Amino acid sequence: MISMRWTISTSCWVLVALIAGCAPKPKYEGKSVAELEKMVRSSDPVVQTQGAFGLSQHGAEASPAVPALREALKSPEALVRQNAALALGSVGPEAKSAVPDLTNSLKDSEWTVRRQSALALGQIGPGAADALPALQQLQSDPSDLVRKAATEAIGKIKNHPK
Repeated sequence: MISMRWTISTSCWVLVALIAGCAPKPKYEGKSVAELEKMVRSSDPVVQTQGAFGLSQHGAEASPAVPALREALKSPEALVRQNAALALGSVGPEAKSAVPDLTNSLKDSEWTVRRQSALALGQIGPGAADALPALQQLQSDPSDLVRKAATEAIGKIKNHPK
């Protein structure tokens, strides 16, 4: 009985150590914008997702990756599309060229992609004014979170200081 307790206790400590940060760092951490852009262009959806998320951590500095992120919005994988929209939003006004792609993403079958695309358009600001009709339609989306994101984006696009 004592040896069984020791085994369980040891297993628990190993698990706690992993959770506490002994696990390997994420693949996007410490990468340059160029390296992350290359990840977004990978054929592996897991790598694409990690690359897009990593780019979202760089803000406007990730603007050279906008073309790759626009392509990633067309991925068959929802998580790739969602993270591409997240990254485009973090780029902000410098991602204005992605407005048509993000507007198309407002019709995505996945609510998470619609929500993140709406938020990204709001972060682009007045440069996303062409998306206003689509965002207004999105205010009747079945998802409360999507409706809220659309309303928030409309406010940011209309009320953003010029």
